[in-house]
Amino acid sequence: ELSGPIQLTFAAQEVGTAAYNYAAALQSVMLPELPAGSTIDITTTSPGGVGAPVIVNAGEECDLVMSNAGPAKWSYEKSTSEYEFGGCTEIACLAGGLGQNFINIMFTQKFVDATGYKTFEEVVADKYPVKMVIKKNGSFGEQTAEKVCEALGITFDDIESWGGKVEKTGGDAIKSGLQDDLYDMTIDHIGKGQSNTTELCLTHDMYDVELNEDTRKKLCEMGYTPVTVEAGTWNKQDRDVETVGSQQCLIVDANMDAAVAYTLTKTLYDNLPDVAKAHNKGAEISLEHAADGVTIPFHPGAIKYFKEKGLDIK
Repeated sequence: ELSGPIQLTFAAQEVGTAAYNYAAALQSVMLPELPAGSTIDITTTSPGGVGAPVIVNAGEECDLVMSNAGPAKWSYEKSTSEYEFGGCTEIACLAGGLGQNFINIMFTQKFVDATGYKTFEEVVADKYPVKMVIKKNGSFGEQTAEKVCEALGITFDDIESWGGKVEKTGGDAIKSGLQDDLYDMTIDHIGKGQSNTTELCLTHDMYDVELNEDTRKKLCEMGYTPVTVEAGTWNKQDRDVETVGSQQCLIVDANMDAAVAYTLTKTLYDNLPDVAKAHNKGAEISLEHAADGVTIPFHPGAIKYFKEKGLDIK
């Protein structure tokens, strides 16, 4: 039991992003269950799916952040020499399975018609000078594009050495650039209904690219998990697309007070109908899938709650 009010900071991205809206939904459900006088302030300091680094230094920057499981694993396990955000060992998880996002690769239909390419593997094998547009450095979209290339044994520099281009920019510029056929393709890590991709597919003919089984296997070894993007997810998508993705999870400072971690976990799972009303991803959360995609240790306070519910989560 908490003896008095607590003050927490929840790191999200800028106002209006999916990350901010999801954080606000969780805040709206958690706060009323905390002792009177408690606060959960939302900041815009999170880099998105690569959320773990904002937790370091004993939670100096924030107490809670949503992260994707892949970069949480890389942050926790890798040294800073191997991964830009490595060495974040003082992090723990409260909940997993908070939203199944996935690697989304698209060619413009104009590019497919002009070249005949329907897979990224073919583009790489032929060293075609493809024009790719992706998210900015530090985003999970950019990290994911890098991991896809790594799985195929290439780098962004290799693409540019073939005469191609890898442009890094914001989501709106990616959408407009593809609409205007300034680029041939994009790689991102997003969820169903993501606004820019939804609008892009409604306003421009795009081709949904499927990575081959061997590439997907290599990405799973890196920390992703299999995902099927069902036909109709995007406008004119007429077939299922097999890909991989990284579940979202809620991360805290590993040294967070156990009573606080327990209360936050209990508040989340005991109020799932309210979470679902506050945000559409809430409908994807369940105790049954609390450990889905989790790649770092759970906080002891969360484990206590799961044990009370009869779950063997460690």
